[in-house]
Parts: sequence; C-alpha cells; structure tokens
Amino acid sequence: MELLFEIIKFIFYTAIIIAIAKYILVSLLRNFAESLNLKPKIIGNIAGIATSIPELLTISLASITGLAYTGIYNVISSNIINLILYIVSTIYNKNIKILRNQAIKIDLVLVIFTIFIPIFIINMNLEKDLSIIPIFILLFILFYFINHRTHNYYLKNYEKVIENNILEEEKYKKNKTNLIIKYSIYIIIVGILLFFVGNLLSNTLENLCNKFNIKESFIGIILGFATSIPELITFFESQKYNKNSNNDLLGVVESTNNLLTSNILNLFIIQNIVINRNLYEYTIYRNYWR
Repeated sequence: MELLFEIIKFIFYTAIIIAIAKYILVSLLRNFAESLNLKPKIIGNIAGIATSIPELLTISLASITGLAYTGIYNVISSNIINLILYIVSTIYNKNIKILRNQAIKIDLVLVIFTIFIPIFIINMNLEKDLSIIPIFILLFILFYFINHRTHNYYLKNYEKVIENNILEEEKYKKNKTNLIIKYSIYIIIVGILLFFVGNLLSNTLENLCNKFNIKESFIGIILGFATSIPELITFFESQKYNKNSNNDLLGVVESTNNLLTSNILNLFIIQNIVINRNLYEYTIYRNYWR
C-alpha cells in the first residue's frame, strides 16, 4: 500500500511540473520573447532552457539526495525522446523538407552527439572521472559556437527579413518596458513554484529507490518520458505559430534550437551535476574505508 502511495505521488508531482511547463511557463516565455522582439533562434534557445527546468530541478535534487545514477539515464532517455518528438512534430506540420537546410542539418548532427556522448560515458565507466568536467565546458562552448556560425552563414537572408519585421513592429509597440517587467516577475514566480514541486518529487524518488529497491536506471528512463512532454508542446507550438504566419522555415529554426538547447543543457549541465555528485560520493566512500 505504501509503495502504491509513493507511485501516485510520483505521478502527481510529475504531472504538476508538466502542467506548469505546458500551460504557464511556455506561454509566458512566448509572450516575454515577443515583448522583446526576439528572433526565432533566440526564442528557441529560451524555450529550450525553459523546458529543461523540470529535468534540472528533479535530477539536481535527486542527485543531492544520493540518486546520482537517475540523472545519467534521464539525460539519455530525455535526449533520445526529444529528438523523436521533434521529428514527429516536423512530420505532422509537413516541414520535413526544411530539414534539408544546411544549418538545420548541422544542428541535428550536434543533437545526435548529445545522445551518443552520455552513452559513451556509461559504457566507458567515466561517470566518476573529474577530467570530463572541463571537456564538457569546452564542448558546451564549441556547440554554441558552431550553432551561431552556421545560422549566420546559412540563414543570413532570413535574418535580414526578421530584423526588418522587428523594426516595423517596434513602431506599434507601447508600454514595452512594463510588459518585460511583468513577464519577468511571472517567470520568477513560476521558477520558485517549480523548485518546490521538484523538491517534493525528489523526496518521492528517494523513497522509491531506498525503501522499495526500484532501480535508479528505471526511474531515470521514466522521468525522461515525463520531462520531455514540455518539449513536445513547444515543438508543435513553434511550428504551428510560424506556419500561421507563412514562415515554415522560421518555425523549424525555432523548434530545432529548442531541441538543441534542451539536449545540450541536459548533457553538459545536468550531467555535470551528476558527475560531481558521483565524484563526491566516491570520495566520501574512499575516505571512509581508509
């Protein structure tokens, strides 16, 4: 009976995080980005950060409580599922031909690397290797450098069109500062709310592993499915939003950067937290038996 109660709590807290991300955070970020007249690439990056918040909170808190391996499997499953959902949303919106764009192709190659790197880490038993951390930092910088350069080179003409549209829209925008302040406050409040729910979820994860011996790898994979739902929402929303404006390419650019940013954060930030936690536990264990 107690196990059933913990499973219900796990499902309930996960559902709350997904609902907050889907119905509140995503729309807030869309409004925030539009109030700043941001380009689709930047909007995609912001959406990627936002939709990674559930993973960041749940895995960070779980790692602190000792469930470090949950994070490793969560990163792998989330990044694979994100890519599958991105492809599904692109096919559904009939934008598959746009994937031939060279900038999109390069971004997707980077996404594939974010899947194979954590698999390589597990196979080589490198999750306690401190030398991975500076490598992750360098790769993080390299990925964003490649992304920035390819977009500037292959999407140069589209960037000029966007800039012209932004200048036109600026003429009709009033009280822009008030909008930015309002949305910023809302986003902070939502972030605090997600933190508290994430803390409750991490406590439930700890109980499931320690009291009922459920494997961390299994919980990590299940979490990957649950925390990828916000990405699914933003992939569909960004392509649908831009399709209504007859700008299919911009919708794919936005969703691709959403995917890439989300996967990069999962790998280089969340995985970093996991590695640091594994290293900390290993150091404590080694010192104890000396």
